[in-house]
Parts: sequence; structure tokens; C-alpha cells
Amino acid sequence: MSDRPRVLVKEKIADSGVDLLREQFDVELGLDMDDAELAERIGEFDAILIRSATKLTPELIGRADNMKVIGRAGTGVDNVDMPAATKRGIIVANAPESNSVAAAEHTLALALALFRNVPQAHGSLVAGRWDRAKYKGSELYGKTLGVIGFGRIGQLVAKRAQSFEMEVLAFDKFVSAERFRELGVEGVESVDELYRRADLLTIHLPKTPETVNWIDADAIAKFKPGMRIVNCARGELIDLEALIAGLDSGQVRGAALDVFPDEPFTEHPIFQREDVVVTPHLGASTAEAQDRAGTDTAEQVIAALTGGVVTNAVNIPAVSPAVMEALAPYVPLCQTLGQVAAGLAAGPVDRLEVEFRGSVAEQDSRLLGIAVQAGLLSGHTEEDVNLVNAPQMAEERGLEASVSKEPTAEEFTDLIRVTVHAGGETVSVAGTNVGPRNLPYLVSIWGQSFYLPFAEHMAVFRYTDRPGMIGRVGSLFGEEGVNIGSAAVGAEADGDRAVMVVTADAPVSARTIDAIRQLDGFDAGYAIEL
Repeated sequence: MSDRPRVLVKEKIADSGVDLLREQFDVELGLDMDDAELAERIGEFDAILIRSATKLTPELIGRADNMKVIGRAGTGVDNVDMPAATKRGIIVANAPESNSVAAAEHTLALALALFRNVPQAHGSLVAGRWDRAKYKGSELYGKTLGVIGFGRIGQLVAKRAQSFEMEVLAFDKFVSAERFRELGVEGVESVDELYRRADLLTIHLPKTPETVNWIDADAIAKFKPGMRIVNCARGELIDLEALIAGLDSGQVRGAALDVFPDEPFTEHPIFQREDVVVTPHLGASTAEAQDRAGTDTAEQVIAALTGGVVTNAVNIPAVSPAVMEALAPYVPLCQTLGQVAAGLAAGPVDRLEVEFRGSVAEQDSRLLGIAVQAGLLSGHTEEDVNLVNAPQMAEERGLEASVSKEPTAEEFTDLIRVTVHAGGETVSVAGTNVGPRNLPYLVSIWGQSFYLPFAEHMAVFRYTDRPGMIGRVGSLFGEEGVNIGSAAVGAEADGDRAVMVVTADAPVSARTIDAIRQLDGFDAGYAIEL
């Protein structure tokens, strides 16, 4: 038997990718392997390449005794149990840029089909009718495109729309004003402004609890009358029932959808409408994108099995073991501080500052700065963010980052402070690690001092410091049926302003936050989900 590493190609990838793997490894094509056989044999392989159909569950990964790398030929890794892979030390790598051009081109293809009634006219003509007058269309020229989510794909869509001489507006709170200017795009302060001005809307967001049903009845009510909308990102971003109601009322003139809440998705009233264009998730389905996905993923697997740098690792950063061992305790803290700072940012983020104090300042802190960027962008980009691609994604958004170090941290052995400049305001958050298990603790927001562990569900309020304010927050939480786990208050020694941080046993709803913000004396309130 060969002593070369064994690689299982479980789903179809480009022949060029398979050829690359065969140069160095024993490769088995398991395209017809069923779930039972996979479970029985997965322990034989050092690497596996999959697409979207194969589900690598904790049970399967638990049987992968020799597995060193999982290659996902595509962008998403939802079908891989990341904690299970990470626990076993298995690198998970994907091909995040392989389908960007394909997705952007399909977005414009659907926009053109929508404006020019291409599929409806095609269906009519092949059915023997010459309905030339019925399918008179509209031009993209001179129209205003609104782009929600201005990452790699959103930017490619904008560039292509400009070739049609469209005016392009974009909303993304993590793209700087300078980056918008570089691309000749107008960055708007709020999504409501985009809704009010755009003739065509395209959405490029990830699926998160905050983005599910992003386009709902409330959003549609704010649309410029006669808006058209294209979705090639995630099916869950649009409430289909609200979309149908908007089409019926005329508020929405047409929609083009490539993605759906559940797939395959073949039965729904949306398919009966002539003002809707649909395709079966074809955004990444070009020969070129499929080839790139296969070869890119094969290269990542080769790097992982030969000691190279896995540039697209989703769960394990490309750093030496020695550096990682020293910095590992700080990575979760930095990611959490980035998430909290993002949650408190009121507008588009222009600049990021990271300050390291104490013994952590003596380390090579580049990885920790990346961890802050990953936390800041997490859940706000269509692409998955990790410790490898966060700098590139920040650069694409023109997000400036600066790092400073101080050898002392006053009250703490180590202190990490993250400052975000967003929408003309500045948000500063600081934290430290506590105890032998290095538990991340929050120690400051907006300059006010705290000392409490981070929690999955948190809320932050800024208000006038006077008696009874804590009780009012507690009462409203109780009315909403949310239990408070802990609360801490930081107040100015000689001022009248205070900041309260509350942890909860469940997500804090926007309704609860709004109710508290409307109380006399409260200036701001934010729900933070970690």
C-alpha cells in the first residue's frame, strides 16, 4: 500500500483540481459513495473535498481519525460542523473568491431580464404568440441602483452597473467614505435613504439572525414606488409573503430571485407571477467558477498536507504553532471586542484603532489586530469572515486600522482597547482576560469602567445618572419576559452621564431596546449578540 496521503474527492470538482491532487496524493473519487459508506470509510482519508451536498456532521467528523483538512469547493461552509472539526485539529478551507464574478454577473443578468421581460417574452414566443407590445421593457441607463452590502460581490455589481451608466448608491456601515469615493459610488448613511432613492435594489448580505427577512413589509413600505429588487445572495433575506403583497400593491414593480428560504424550492405562489423572474440558484454555476472552486480548494488541501500556508483556512489561522500558542488566549477577547464595537457603532465605520497595553504589547500583535477586524466584520459581510481573510475584506472596504502599544496597563496585567470611528462618533471598548482559563471580561465602554464577563446576549444603555434608572430597565425587561443575568454601571466621577451593561438569558428584542430608549433620560440603547 502507498504511504502517500489519501484524499477523498466526494463531490464533482474540476478535472484540473483532481489532477493537481494526484500529483502528490492517492486520490479516490467517491462521487457515488452513499452516507453509510462514507461513515464507514471516512477514517481512511487524510483529506476530503466536498461541495454543498455532503454534510460533515460531528458524528462523521468523529470517525475521521486521520483527517487533517476538509476542502469546501465553494464559499459557504454551513455543511461542515466547524466546532467539531476545530476540536479535532482539522483545518477547514474554502474557495471564497471563486464565484464572486459569477454571482455579480448573474445579478446583472437577472436585472436585465427583469427590466426587459426576457423570460416572459421568450415563453410567449415559443408558445406561438407575438406579444411585442405586451412586453415593452425599461432601460437600466439613467436608473439608480441601490446595493445593500458592499463587499466583494457588491462592489463587482456596482462596477458593472456603472458600465450601463447607472447611478449607484450603497449601504454598508463597514465601508469607509473614502472607499466609496474611490469606486465612484455614493455611500448612504441609512438603508432608508437607499430605499427612498433607488429604482433597482440588489442585496448582498450574509444570513444572520439580524438579516433574516431584512426585506419585510416595513422595508417595502419605505421603497420608492415601483422599485424592482434582485436577490442572488441568501433566500432568507426576503420575506416572500411581504414581497407578494408589495407586488400586488404596486409598491414593488418586479423581483428577480435566484435563492430561496429552503432549497430545492419548487412550489410557491411567487412562481405564478409574471412580474417575477426566478432561477434555481445559478449564481455560482458557471464553468469558470466551478473550475476555480475546484482548483483553488485543491491548492488549499495540498498546502495543508505538505506543511504550506493555508491562506483560505476558515477555522485555523495561518501562523506558526509557537506564535499561536502565545496569542491564542487573546484571540477570543479581540474578536469579542470587535463584535461589541460594531454593535455600538451608529453609522458607517471609517477607522479602527486597536491599543495593546501590558505584557500582550510585547507580542507580535498582528494576529490580534486581525482578530479584531474579524469580530468587527462578522455577520456584516456576504462572505464568511475569518482570521485569514479579514484583512483583505477590511482593505476592500477601505477600513483603515492602526495599532499602538504601551508596556503598562495600569490596573490590569493586559488590556486591549478597540476604538471605532463611525458616523461622526467614536466608540471605545476595552477588555482583559481573567483567571487561569483566560475568560474575556469587559472593563470599559465609552470611557466608563466595568468588570463583568461577556455573555451571549447583552444590552448597553447610555443615560443621565439619577436614581431609579436601573430599576426602570429591570422592569421593562421583566415585562418583555427576559431575565437579567447580571448588570453593571459605569458612571463619571464628577459628571451626570452613566453607561449600563446588562446580560440576559435570551436575545434582547428591538422592541425592548426601543421602549427603554424612549424613557426620559436615556440617550442610546443597543442589543449585542455574541
